[in-house]
Amino acid sequence: MKNYKFTIHGNAYDVNIKSVEDNIIELEINGSEYTVEVDKAIQPVKTPKLVQAKAVPATDSTPSESTGTKVSSQKGGPGQVKSPLPATVLEIFVNPGDEVKVGQKIMLLEAMKMENSLESDRDGKVISVKVRPGQNVMEGDVLIEIGE
Repeated sequence: MKNYKFTIHGNAYDVNIKSVEDNIIELEINGSEYTVEVDKAIQPVKTPKLVQAKAVPATDSTPSESTGTKVSSQKGGPGQVKSPLPATVLEIFVNPGDEVKVGQKIMLLEAMKMENSLESDRDGKVISVKVRPGQNVMEGDVLIEIGE
């Protein structure tokens, strides 16, 4: 389970903890096995697992709608690709008038020395590009408008 090396008054001890159940510990010290009872039960340390949702730009038709990956339900209305996090624009792969397809790479952002590709989540025509390479953007800033 866990191995430890101790030196006490010049004597070396190699301790191997084999199991811990309630207040009973089975261990091996320098090759000799021991069962030790402690005063109170030892509670294992539980490390919380952090789960972060994947950040995907939204193409909402109005800013008040959800900022998830949902495509606007209005046909023919423009969609807005928003920045999923504070970042710096590295490259823009589309220009106004270009046709884009779902999944097409449209922009490259850098945040905390990591590159993040933004992909279109709708088919349509690029109406306008609101940013330029080198520009800093905040979470929720409109980057590109895509129409039908």
